[in-house]
Amino acid sequence: MATSDVLEDQNKLREVSRRYKQMTPLVECIRKYRAATGNADAARELIADASGTERDQLQAELSSATSTIAALENELKVLLLPPDPNSGKNIIIEIRGAEGGEEANLFASDLFDMYKAFAARNNWSVEVLSMDLSPKGGINQVVMIFKGEMAWTRMRFEGGPHRVQRVPATENQGRIHTSSATVMVLPEAEEVELHIDEKDLQIDVYRASGPGGQGVNTTDSAVRITHRPSGVVVAMQDERSQLQNRLRAMQVLRARLLKRQEEELQARASAERKAQVGGGGRGEKIRTYNFKDSRVTDHRIGFTLHQLQDVLAGNLDPVIDALTLEYQTEQLADSGER
Repeated sequence: MATSDVLEDQNKLREVSRRYKQMTPLVECIRKYRAATGNADAARELIADASGTERDQLQAELSSATSTIAALENELKVLLLPPDPNSGKNIIIEIRGAEGGEEANLFASDLFDMYKAFAARNNWSVEVLSMDLSPKGGINQVVMIFKGEMAWTRMRFEGGPHRVQRVPATENQGRIHTSSATVMVLPEAEEVELHIDEKDLQIDVYRASGPGGQGVNTTDSAVRITHRPSGVVVAMQDERSQLQNRLRAMQVLRARLLKRQEEELQARASAERKAQVGGGGRGEKIRTYNFKDSRVTDHRIGFTLHQLQDVLAGNLDPVIDALTLEYQTEQLADSGER
C-alpha cells in the first residue's frame, strides 16, 4: 500500500485498500490460532513434570487452549472461503409495491422504514436517489443508496419478493389480505469496474411530473437513460438540475449492468446461482410478515421469528444471521465436495 505505483493510482489504491480490509480478519485469526497452539504446546510440556495444584492449573490452561483452537479452526474455515468480490461495497436498494394495489405500496413504505432503521443501527448513511409516492401515502417505487463497510455483506440476501399478511388500512370489513413488495439489492458499481460506451446510451430529457420545489416542474430537468444493448432503462427526476439527475441515473444504471454482467458470467460457467440462500429465486416469496401471529418467516431456510414489530423497527440481525450461517454452511459443504 505504501509503494509509489499504488499511491499514484487512485483506482489501484482503492482496490488494494479493500483487499487489505478483507484480509485483516484472516490475519488476526491466524495470529490468535498460533498463540493458542503455542500455549497448548507449552502446557503439554510442563504437565509432564508438574504435580498437585500446578498440574491442575496447567491442565485447565491446556483445556482452555484446546477449546480456543477448535473455535478458531471453525472460524478459519469460514475466513478461508473465496472472498465475495462485492464485500465492502455500498449498495443500491430498490423497493416497489407489487401485488395488492395500494396495500402493496403501503407495505413497500414499511419496508423502506425498516431498512432505514436497520441502516441507522449499523451507522450507515442513507441517500434517497428517487421516490415515487402513491396517492395514500405508500411508495410505488424508491431507490436509495446505503453507504457502509458491511452494507453488502449484511443486506445481500434481502433481494426478492416480500409478502405481508394483515388487515389493510384500506379494508372496511376486517379481512386479512395478502400483498407483496419487491426488493432489489445491488452492489454499487464503480466506473473502473464497468465501461459503458456513450454511443450505447439513449438519453432523453423531459419535464418532471408531480410535486416538487421551485423549478422542478417548469424545466426539462428529468432524465431517462436507455442502455440500448441490454434494454435497461433508468429514469430520475427528483433533483432540480438535469446534470444531477443524469449522474444519479448513471449510478443506478452501472449497478444494474454490473449485476447483469455477474449473472451472465455465472451462467456461462454453469455455476449454480446463489443469489438467494437456499435456492430461492425472485419468482418466489422469500419472506412473509404475518401481523396476526406477529410472525416473520424466511421461506428459503425455514426460519421463523415471532418478533414482527422488532423486525419492522429495524432489528433484522436474527434473520440475517440465520441466512448468513446457512450460506456459509453451504459454501463449506461445496468446498468439501471439491
